Amino acid sequence: MIRLGTRDRPAPAPVRVPEVLALGRPRLTAGLHGPQHRLDLRAHLAVHGPLGPLTAAGLVDLAERVRLAGRGGAGFPFAKKVRAVLGSVDRRTVAPAVVVNATEGEPAAWKDKVLLTRAPHLVLDGAALAAWALHAAEIVIAVADDGVGEASMLAALREQPLPAPARLVRVPHRFISGEGGALVQGINGLPHIPPGIKRRASDAGVDGRPTLLSNAETYAQLAVAARLGPARYAELGDEESGTVLLSVTGSAARPAVVECPAGTPVPAVLDACGVPDGPAVLFGGFHGRWVPLAKARTATFSRRGLRAAGGSLGAGIVLPIDHATCPLGEVARVVRYLAAESAGQCGPCRLGLPDLARAVDAVVAGTGDPAAVRAAAGAVVGRGACSHPDGTAGFATSALEAFADDLHRHATAGTCGRPVEGRLPVPGTTPHGERRLTVDWSRCDAHGLCADVAPDLIRLDANGFPALGDAPIPPRLEPVAREAIAVCPALALRLAGPKH
Repeated sequence: MIRLGTRDRPAPAPVRVPEVLALGRPRLTAGLHGPQHRLDLRAHLAVHGPLGPLTAAGLVDLAERVRLAGRGGAGFPFAKKVRAVLGSVDRRTVAPAVVVNATEGEPAAWKDKVLLTRAPHLVLDGAALAAWALHAAEIVIAVADDGVGEASMLAALREQPLPAPARLVRVPHRFISGEGGALVQGINGLPHIPPGIKRRASDAGVDGRPTLLSNAETYAQLAVAARLGPARYAELGDEESGTVLLSVTGSAARPAVVECPAGTPVPAVLDACGVPDGPAVLFGGFHGRWVPLAKARTATFSRRGLRAAGGSLGAGIVLPIDHATCPLGEVARVVRYLAAESAGQCGPCRLGLPDLARAVDAVVAGTGDPAAVRAAAGAVVGRGACSHPDGTAGFATSALEAFADDLHRHATAGTCGRPVEGRLPVPGTTPHGERRLTVDWSRCDAHGLCADVAPDLIRLDANGFPALGDAPIPPRLEPVAREAIAVCPALALRLAGPKH
C-alpha cells in the first residue's frame, strides 16, 4: 500500500539537482554519471544487483562491522539506534515504524535530493532491510515540499514491492524540518517544530510507536553494505570505512554532489569542483564551522580529519568562499536567515538569535564589537529546545576567527571594499521575501510603546528611541510587527520589503 500524506500546498515544479562526480570507484552514485537520468527498478537492479532480507541480529551486526554512522549531521551510530528500537519493542510488544528523513531543509544540501531524484531505489532498499529486520508496521518517507525528488520517490514506491506499507509525507521546506523531533511531530500531524522536551524516536515516534529514524544517505549506505558485505565495504575509506557524499557549492565553479572514499584529501574535492582561491571554507553547512583555506587544504574528508582542522563533516556540506565577495556580509545574511528560521518557542531562538543577528550586522557596518557577537552567541549556547541556537552560534563565532583580516577592515573603514555576491545560498526568509521594520525619524518622538508591544523585535536605545538592527522579521512575528505599527502615536513605524 502506498499513501501520500501531504502538508500545506501541492508540491511545486521539480528542480534540477547538481551534477554527480565520483573520486574513485562510485558506489551510491554508480550509474548516475553523465546525463541526468533516474534509475528505475530495472536499471537499479542491473547496476546494484538483488538484495535479500536481514534478521534483526544480522542488521545490528552489519551496521557495527562497517561502523555505519548517521549521515544527516550528528553521526550517531546506526547500530545503537536499531538496538534502542528493539529494546523499546520488546518492552511494549508493538511493531515499530521506519522513517527515512529526506527533508534536507538546509539550503546548501543536495546529496539526499540527488539520491531521491536519481537513485530512489537504493534508499528504499535500506529502508526495506530495516523493515524486514524489525518487522515494521510501516515505512514513512519524509520529503520537503520544494518538489525535489518527490515524483521520483513516488514512482519508485509504485515500482518496488516493500515488506511493509509505505507512505510519503511532505513537510514544510524549512531549515529546522530535518530535526528529528520536529519531523516526528510533523508526520504525526502536529506543528512541525522541535518538541519542548527531549524525546527519543526509538521510544515513541510515529503514532507513538518505537521508530527507527535516519536520513536517506544512511539507508543507501546500508543497502550498499548489505550487498558488498563488511570486508568489501571496508576496501574503501580509512578509519571510517566506505564512501561519503558531499554537497559542494558556494564559490565552486563546478557545483556538484561528490562521492569519495572516507579520508579523501580535501584539496582533491575542491580542485575537482573548480574552487578558486579564497579566505576560508565552511564545512558542515550553516551549523558548521569556518576553516581558513590553507588549513582546510591539510584536512581529509572524515569526521576525525575535519575535526582536527577545526571543522565538522556534519551532513557533508562544503561551502568555499572566494575573494570576490565580502565574507562578513555573507555571514550576516546567513545569521539573519537562521534567526528567522527558528521555531520561536524558546528564549534563545526567540530573543537570542535576533540579538546575535543584530550584533553581526553591527560588525559588518563597522559600528559593532566582535566581543558583542561572542557575548550574544554565548547567551544562547546550551539553552535551546534543539541544537539550532548552538549551531547558529558556532557558525557566527567561527567566522570571527576565519575572517579576522576583514573584521579589521570593517572596523577601520566600515567596509572591506567588496560587494556581497550571494555565494552562500540563502532563500527568501518568507515566501514573500524579507520584511523589515523601519522608522521615519522625522516622526519618531521616543514614546517607547512599540517596544512594549513587540519586545522580540524592538529594543530602546539609551535615549529611548527604537533600535531595530537589520534582521528580517520572522513570519510568525509579522502580526506583532503590525500591532506595534498600529499603536505608534506618531505613525513612525513602517514595514519595508516585498508585500503579500
